[in-house]
Amino acid sequence: MEQQPAAAIWRTPIVAFDLLLAMEHLPVEVIGNILSRLEGARDVVIASMTCQKWREAYQKHLHTLAFNSNDCPAYRDITASQLEILITRTIFQTTGLQGLSILMDDVDEFNAATVIAWLMYTRETLRRLFYNVRTSPNVNILEICGRQKLEILAVSHSSITGVEPNFQRFPCLKSLSLSYVSISALDLRLLLTACPKLECLELVDPEIAISDAQMTLELSSPTLKSIYVEAISLDKFMLEADGLERLHLKDCSLEVFELIGKGTLKYFKFDDVIVIHLDIGETVDNLEVVDVSNYAIFWTKFYQMISRSSKLRKLRLWDVTFDDEYEVIDLETIAVCFPQMNHLSLRYELRNGVMHYGLQGSTNLENVTVLELGWTVINDFFSHWVEELLKRCPNLRKMIIFGVVSEAESHEEYQILANFTSSMVQLMRKYIHVEVQFEYE
Repeated sequence: MEQQPAAAIWRTPIVAFDLLLAMEHLPVEVIGNILSRLEGARDVVIASMTCQKWREAYQKHLHTLAFNSNDCPAYRDITASQLEILITRTIFQTTGLQGLSILMDDVDEFNAATVIAWLMYTRETLRRLFYNVRTSPNVNILEICGRQKLEILAVSHSSITGVEPNFQRFPCLKSLSLSYVSISALDLRLLLTACPKLECLELVDPEIAISDAQMTLELSSPTLKSIYVEAISLDKFMLEADGLERLHLKDCSLEVFELIGKGTLKYFKFDDVIVIHLDIGETVDNLEVVDVSNYAIFWTKFYQMISRSSKLRKLRLWDVTFDDEYEVIDLETIAVCFPQMNHLSLRYELRNGVMHYGLQGSTNLENVTVLELGWTVINDFFSHWVEELLKRCPNLRKMIIFGVVSEAESHEEYQILANFTSSMVQLMRKYIHVEVQFEYE
């Protein structure tokens, strides 16, 4: 007998009937957990029609519900009024929702009264709210959801004004994300004050109104452990966070960035950031990860800043521009200052005859097990550089080579790439214990 595909087996009436019988024996609370793991509200509603027990689970034991216009194109095929009715009926048939996600990109404005009704109906039990809904007029999320049990709040494409920490307090909030949100610097400071347990803060392309002509943003949170900031442009950004462990800035332009803390920082990442003056004070002793890419640095000052990070385990310097074109980062300095490092990423670059990552010294990188190396423009010296790095990493287990290959490569450049490939084949015969991967752009 020819074996049927798995999908075909599941479609047979006998198996479907047996599955329904098995479902009937599941506790209604378990069914509620199953429904809550489905990605979209549409799938939840369809699944709840399986039988009466699943319908009961949907109404009484569903704890997560998500509406996303990107996942369900059908939302765009109906009017905003029809969509409001659909969402209202779906939400109002549930009790005790803990997680609600309403993400309506490229959808017409909703009626504010309807959206307020959704939030009012669910706010007493909600723990997680992901909100991206355009309304007319604007809905004040803080006023509706303040003083409740929210632990995670993510707001997009909205306006936040008139924050009152005494009345719009979030006693349980641990994670706050504001994306494409309009808010004043004062309201943002007050909002952090209204979140006494906040641990994670995310700011993505916020429109921050600052009355100060110097464009200075000052934020403070004694409980904050992680901050991610993307696409902001300021003269000065000051952050006071005694317990901060993760700092990630991306696509930002700042004249001054200053971090005031108590040495808890473990993760430091700058990606495509312009900072003329960087000061992270005495917070570097416990650094474990330093990841810098697309960033212009004066290495001597930067090195002085992180040189006390004896616990550093990962160092990544990728597409870094040096203010001093004759500045060199030597492996001896890296090996001596970061003895616990096990992951090293360097993108090789030769400018005006100067190779910025030198091979001076003889100290080995004993603990490095992962090595990521790359080039922007390949030359004959790259193979030699890779070989010398391999010699300095006696316990290496994995090496990844990242290269840039342009469509307009000349015959000479192709020949250099071919020579590099041949040299790598020969080199790997010496280091058969090292796993090698190549990734080309």
